[in-house]
Amino acid sequence: QVQLVESGGDWVQPVGSLRLSCAASRIISGLRTMGWSRQAPGKERELVAQITLSGITNYADFVKGRFTISRDKTGRQVYLQMNSLQPEDTAVYCCNVKTAWGDIWGQGTQVTASS
Repeated sequence: QVQLVESGGDWVQPVGSLRLSCAASRIISGLRTMGWSRQAPGKERELVAQITLSGITNYADFVKGRFTISRDKTGRQVYLQMNSLQPEDTAVYCCNVKTAWGDIWGQGTQVTASS
């Protein structure tokens, strides 16, 4: 069973930056996309960004121009560079991998943007 472990969550002041990392415990067979989703208290989980094996990226409208997703060549690491963080970005950010056989989720890392 592949495990995903996120890191990099923290508290920052508004307009600050954070870089999240997600590491897979081993190479993932059947890998299709890697991505990040988030869930704020009292709200539903929402997609933040995705990246395919070929490097094609997809972003939610509310993070375009501020967040950047990237991954390493092995497909074991995916990153989320978050700039200009706002209080509304406060949430638990979870790493997600889509494979030919289903989805794999990490436990999440807390991101808090407040003054």
